[in-house]
Amino acid sequence: MSSPIASLEPRIVWSHFAAILDVPRPSKSEEKIATHLVNWARAKRFEVKRDAVGNLVVKVPASPGHESAPTVILQGHLDMVCEKNADVARDFETQGIEAFIDGDWVRARGTTLGADNGIGLATAMAVADDPSVVHGPLEILATVDEETGLTGAKMLDPAIVSGRMMVNLDTEEDGAVYIGCAGGADIHTSLPVIRRPGRRGSIPVRLAVRGLRGGHSGVNIIDNRGNAIKLATRILKRALDEGLKLDLVSINGGSKHNAIPREAFAVCRMGKRGKRRLQAVLAACRAAFKEEFGAAEPELELALEEVVDDPATLQVFNRRQRERLLNLLLGLPHGVLAMSRDVPGLVETSNNLAVVTTEAERVLVVTSHRSSVMPALYATGDQIRAIGLANGAEVEVHEAYPGWKPNLSSPLVQKTIAVAERLFGTRPAIKAIHAGLECGLLLEKAPGMDAVSIGPEIRNPHSPDEVVQISTVDRFYRLVKALLAELA
Repeated sequence: MSSPIASLEPRIVWSHFAAILDVPRPSKSEEKIATHLVNWARAKRFEVKRDAVGNLVVKVPASPGHESAPTVILQGHLDMVCEKNADVARDFETQGIEAFIDGDWVRARGTTLGADNGIGLATAMAVADDPSVVHGPLEILATVDEETGLTGAKMLDPAIVSGRMMVNLDTEEDGAVYIGCAGGADIHTSLPVIRRPGRRGSIPVRLAVRGLRGGHSGVNIIDNRGNAIKLATRILKRALDEGLKLDLVSINGGSKHNAIPREAFAVCRMGKRGKRRLQAVLAACRAAFKEEFGAAEPELELALEEVVDDPATLQVFNRRQRERLLNLLLGLPHGVLAMSRDVPGLVETSNNLAVVTTEAERVLVVTSHRSSVMPALYATGDQIRAIGLANGAEVEVHEAYPGWKPNLSSPLVQKTIAVAERLFGTRPAIKAIHAGLECGLLLEKAPGMDAVSIGPEIRNPHSPDEVVQISTVDRFYRLVKALLAELA
């Protein structure tokens, strides 16, 4: 394997991870990864099953003498969030991920790394390959479309799995055992575009907001990071409030429903003399945003860029629709809406203003809200819907997925805690996560299932700053090995 990460220890995990990263990530990236897993399984003569939506199960025979042990499911997902910085030329359609070692971390060059959830899949494959691992019968369950709406888990055919103990390998914190997660739902809000010709003598300019940290809309929402769509909207609103004659051509920002927007761009038309005043507004906003976000967004960049005039920039929003759009983007909530009353430090409810896209006849706004309390989830959806309707938009609320209610008395949870404490000498932190793990849906599909979730230290998933800590992958693999031996 040419990747430098393949030589890291435990080598069996990193070699599998490097091979996964080598696979290109076209629009249906999980199918390429699924083929990779199927080819590996068939070479090992493991039985493979797939259901109608593409979920994949690899059945791994037990270690000799442990055939009568209960079947354990090792679960992860096949897809990843393909994000890159605007100045990076990497083509996910034809190229794999270029990973490199940075001290005790592995990261990618200008793109997401795919440790979410490639490192989990690599660990499951390593367990099946490693003759030193003692285990009962295993089922490696690899689901599709986790990142785009948990589709695979929602539509799993439960007949392809027989186990009723599941170790989810998709959390991102060393030294923690996760026993619960939030539910969530997406909303698509569509505002009609009504245009008129731009003012005679006006010129097009592009407002750019970039350099933000972004991140996972569940894991990182508590960090109070900047939202590029919100910041771009605030700049436009301030410019208009200060009397600038500014016409809007388009606004675009964000790319994934579950990623905090790192970049946003607004193309406007204005008189040549107004450009200097807009630069002054930009400077004032830059100072305000620096004061507001401080060290949370050290690379924040605001810029005005020249745009070549063409037919697409000659037509602008009429005043009423421009005001409706700005009011919609300003009014939609973003960030933490409530903290848990039961679990200290856990976000209970949040919303991510995720994507805005200007199309020929509409502006599409995508929001993603989460909560560990279902009534609060539905109430947040009602709030978002009301804001959209009040601004003349059409609102489509997507079906919500359930959370995973914590169960401290779970036998699997208790065994995982005991094994971790014995292995590392300290009791792990017991946590729930404000993100959409597949456990809630999978437990709903397979009544009687017991579950726990563990993983290594992964930071900034869903952004080009994603990293996985090398030393914690070793701890993670040791824990999985020891837990499987205990269950065998």
